[in-house]
Amino acid sequence: MDRLTKQLCAAVKAALAGQKVAPPEAGRAIWNAFHSLSGTRTYNPAGPNPIQPSEMAAWCQLMRLPLEPRHVAALLAMDVAWLDHAYSRTKAPDGVNVLPPISKMPLTTALLDAMLG
Repeated sequence: MDRLTKQLCAAVKAALAGQKVAPPEAGRAIWNAFHSLSGTRTYNPAGPNPIQPSEMAAWCQLMRLPLEPRHVAALLAMDVAWLDHAYSRTKAPDGVNVLPPISKMPLTTALLDAMLG
């Protein structure tokens, strides 16, 4: 990971922590691209999905903004930092017992009917 990518990821983490952030001037276009792409991200029942490279390609084509492979790598690293923060809030505090995310009960047609009606 290059220095600019590290600085951008640190800026994402600082912004998510509620700090006032001034991203590095060299990464301003990548910072703006990340915010535009992040605003269009999809969600699933467990939370946000990562930004897909195909979405980046489509966005670049629409905006007529060419991104180099190193820019895409920086965007993906920023997205990982964003997702780490998003999913860290769903973790239970220390000492709290939680149910496993996968049920031990097999999926049957009766259970599916009970769930979906």
